Amino acid sequence: MNHDIITPNEQTRITQDSTVDLHFEVSLENGTVIDSTFERGEPVRLVVGDGSLLEGFEKVLINLTAGDTRTASLSPDEAFGEWNPDNVQTFSHAQFAVTGNLPEVGTMMEFEDKGKTTLVGVVSDVTEDAIKVDFNHPLAGQNILFKVQIFRVTPKDSKGITLS
Repeated sequence: MNHDIITPNEQTRITQDSTVDLHFEVSLENGTVIDSTFERGEPVRLVVGDGSLLEGFEKVLINLTAGDTRTASLSPDEAFGEWNPDNVQTFSHAQFAVTGNLPEVGTMMEFEDKGKTTLVGVVSDVTEDAIKVDFNHPLAGQNILFKVQIFRVTPKDSKGITLS
């Protein structure tokens, strides 16, 4: 018995809840690559709307089909947000419970807020009296280039049909 699998064709467009096999590259406008699947060889699979990509990145994918390649420039609002000075907090050495050496500028640290949510911050300044920690995303305030190459699009609840 021969089994053929019918899969969505190249005209299937990406919509909310589509499963998509793609390569992507996230870079800064100056060409610095932040993340890329192109060199890894295998495309990634994701479901549009499942929270694995930022909304601005997902908007680039909508209506693309298998075989499409796109490069989009995303503003900070569409990507990782604007840099917000209110996200820089100052702590006393006592609040930091520092024993021994003070943390160095650039050190990433985890903090827990009142709701027990873990927040990651980067030490941005250390003085005799205080330690400043920046809780902005490291790419906040940056324009981002998002490049995608689409390999396969599968609509929600579609797995292909096996013929016997």
